[in-house]
Amino acid sequence: MRTTVVGSYPVPMWLRVFSTRESLRDAIMAVLKTQELAGIEVVADGELYRWDINHAETNGMIDYFVRPLGGIEPELTLEQVERWQARPGNRFRAKPPGIVVGPITAGHMRLQHDYRLYRDLTRHPKKFTVTSPYMLAKTLADEHYGDLRSLVLAIADVLKEQVRAIDAEVIQVDEANVTGHPGDGEIAAAGINRVLEGVQREKAVHLCFGNYGGQTIQRGTYDKLIEFLSQLQADHLVLEMARRPEAELEILREVEPRLKLGIGVIDIKDNEVESPEQVAARIERAASVVGADRIAYVHPDCGFWMLPRSVADAKMVSLVRGRDLFLGESSEPLQ
Repeated sequence: MRTTVVGSYPVPMWLRVFSTRESLRDAIMAVLKTQELAGIEVVADGELYRWDINHAETNGMIDYFVRPLGGIEPELTLEQVERWQARPGNRFRAKPPGIVVGPITAGHMRLQHDYRLYRDLTRHPKKFTVTSPYMLAKTLADEHYGDLRSLVLAIADVLKEQVRAIDAEVIQVDEANVTGHPGDGEIAAAGINRVLEGVQREKAVHLCFGNYGGQTIQRGTYDKLIEFLSQLQADHLVLEMARRPEAELEILREVEPRLKLGIGVIDIKDNEVESPEQVAARIERAASVVGADRIAYVHPDCGFWMLPRSVADAKMVSLVRGRDLFLGESSEPLQ
């Protein structure tokens, strides 16, 4: 039962002010060292290479992946924007990140370039994250494919080839849209599975219900997502659970048994720092329902990027100490 983070970390102030490659490297080193000091076992880069002051509201989760792709134009006419806004589920953005006007290609996307910046800055096992092709497709305006499935798979093909060059211990696909649109579960799973075909090592899928300004975006429930989850060709899932109704733990027993579970035990929509005892109790509850042997990871519900750094850091310490308390082990205090 290892500790990990989901991906993002609050952008350090100096990177907001002075965004150079050198300051980005320094910021990633600070994020990694903070995780190491907290005792996190599988670390992430904080997704800081995605930082863009023009798209701070989504932490680059969409724009970082869409912007370099071939076949997409960044500017839309007023009529195109209004057609996109009329689609349900797009209220969290003022406009789409682009419009598909031709076949999707890799264009200028070079995910391995950012991974290399982070790869040799730590000796800990590493996680690298990519946004689900379904979630990317749902935010785009489309005047070429005219079919959601075709667009999802076209994006997935590009991402699959991109992740082939990344040797991180865990590659995680992040999906925060299908939770509110379970009817699209088969399409979303097909796209995610296509990406996972390119993963060299451990395959993970993160599922959450959205976090914009501490607000839950998707109003779905896990009982409608079991079929989707069970179709995923992953090694483990990374699930938002600390913020969810406790009764939903029972639903996870229905997920395909070959899938190991990552259980969220840190609420990232709340600035209050959980005590190690609270974390241990959440793990105990999950273990009593799904079985301790099925829980591969414990982690926060989602990324930390909207929290103050001091809160995110303290929550990581509580995560590790709570896991150790559950296992009957001791955690050394930070010096």
